[in-house]
Amino acid sequence: MRVEDIAAEAGVSVRTFSNYFATKEEALLATGHQRAERIIEALAARPVGEPLWAALTDAVVDGFAGDESDMRQVVRLQSAPLLTDEHLKTYAVIESGVAAAVASRIGADADRDLYPRLVAGAVLSAIRVTMEHWRQNGATQPLPAVLRDALGQVAAGLPVPAELRR
Repeated sequence: MRVEDIAAEAGVSVRTFSNYFATKEEALLATGHQRAERIIEALAARPVGEPLWAALTDAVVDGFAGDESDMRQVVRLQSAPLLTDEHLKTYAVIESGVAAAVASRIGADADRDLYPRLVAGAVLSAIRVTMEHWRQNGATQPLPAVLRDALGQVAAGLPVPAELRR
């Protein structure tokens, strides 16, 4: 897909497209930045006394609510090898923002303390793995429900599920 094709599909000129995005890869991953902003805002809006992982889970699930219609196509497009470099840049920016939000919530320093970055990395990894699993396995559950389950497993320390124990 060319920039011209994307601009035409969006109903804008190539010049207008270029005012907003430096590359087509950046444009294809823009929804990730928008979703991350919603998640960070939702986390900040959660009740102060709510436990961190409950607040994070609700913020993430809320950030993905309502996007079901074309989410499988978005996940497929965003996982294309062509986007790997841009994806890594996007994840680094999003991880930094989530870490800052976590640090703010718990009274830590995102630049000095390891925990906020670990939490942000775990959350983003859980989101990425869950989205791929959901797309590849044709999950019948809505993505937000699968995300809630995945983040619950991470929050619990990833115990081996009973059905997988030998």
